Amino acid sequence: MELGEEVWSLVIAWDHFSKDCLGKQLVRSSDSISANIAEGYGRFHYKENQKFCYYSRGSLEETQGHIEKAVRRNLISSEKGKELYSKLETLKKRLSRYIGSIGKNQKDS
Repeated sequence: MELGEEVWSLVIAWDHFSKDCLGKQLVRSSDSISANIAEGYGRFHYKENQKFCYYSRGSLEETQGHIEKAVRRNLISSEKGKELYSKLETLKKRLSRYIGSIGKNQKDS
């Protein structure tokens, strides 16, 4: 959730063209990380939770790609890009561990 808010704060200051081209994609992908985790958690079956967490991990990878583009296009400083990338790497590890733990005490039915 915090990452999405941080990305929003950065993108909101960009010019119209940058917001329209890259900004919207970056905001949507970063917001999708937490949205998919929440949706999966609210599902009835653990396999659905896993599925939505995989979507979340995909959105995380997408966000990293958009951040790299934003740095290359001088929309985000290299230092800020590294900071965001580091946060995403930490989140990716935590999410992968969470995915691995889902359904550990369940039997396939």
